[in-house]
Amino acid sequence: MSDTKWGEGDWALILGASSGFGEAAALELAGLGFNILGVHLDRKSTLPNAERIVAKIRELGREVLFFNANAADPDKRADILKAMKQRGEESGKPLKVRVLLHSLAFGTLKPYIAESAAEAINKAQMDMTMDVMANSLVYWTQDLVSHKFLGSGSRIFSMTSAGGARVWKSYGAVSAAKSALESHTRQLALELAPLGITVNSLMAGVTDTPALRKIPGSDEMIAMAQRKNPSNRLTTTQDVAEALGLLSHPKAHWITGNVICIDGGEFIVD
Repeated sequence: MSDTKWGEGDWALILGASSGFGEAAALELAGLGFNILGVHLDRKSTLPNAERIVAKIRELGREVLFFNANAADPDKRADILKAMKQRGEESGKPLKVRVLLHSLAFGTLKPYIAESAAEAINKAQMDMTMDVMANSLVYWTQDLVSHKFLGSGSRIFSMTSAGGARVWKSYGAVSAAKSALESHTRQLALELAPLGITVNSLMAGVTDTPALRKIPGSDEMIAMAQRKNPSNRLTTTQDVAEALGLLSHPKAHWITGNVICIDGGEFIVD
């Protein structure tokens, strides 16, 4: 694939497309020529933001399909895959996904140990956090490969964080999910290499997103990151989206199985 044709007519599938990293990635990749498939879960109050993103993508002259559905629900996943197949049939050629971004940030922020059972995380909450934020990457990848939406030259990215290796009050289940997500990424990289598909985790620095603001003590986390970051600022969603765009380039075909920090050097500073 030549550089001049990079992205043109290809599709990117973004899980968690209506805010934060997913929103920035959708707009960045659309700017590079990708058509966008987005999965998001929004109530009526937040739906206008998803509609705004769709409008921006169309302004860039790209095709766009957004699905307001729980990306971790196997039945919803099947419905979305069916719609993707139908879109390909209508266009006269199979739909191919060149970039898959897993950016699902929905989990339980409860401590493991608390004064009462109601205040501590339970099995259902732990299982849900692991399923949404980690295991769903595997299930989506399995289905996309089996339906031949992914193939040689495709890129898969998962969004991890320093929380996968460090601790923070009430972040235990999410931390465990991030660790599992990185492990899934490495295993998928191994198994998909013969197919020419790369898989990497992107570790963003502390970024002021709606997901971050849900973490107890997020203001303190932001202040700490600003103090320690060599550039004296937080990472932005645009920083991460631009790096994602670079790593989606055909010339990045030999980069796989990694956790790639996009943080201005934040993680290396104690």
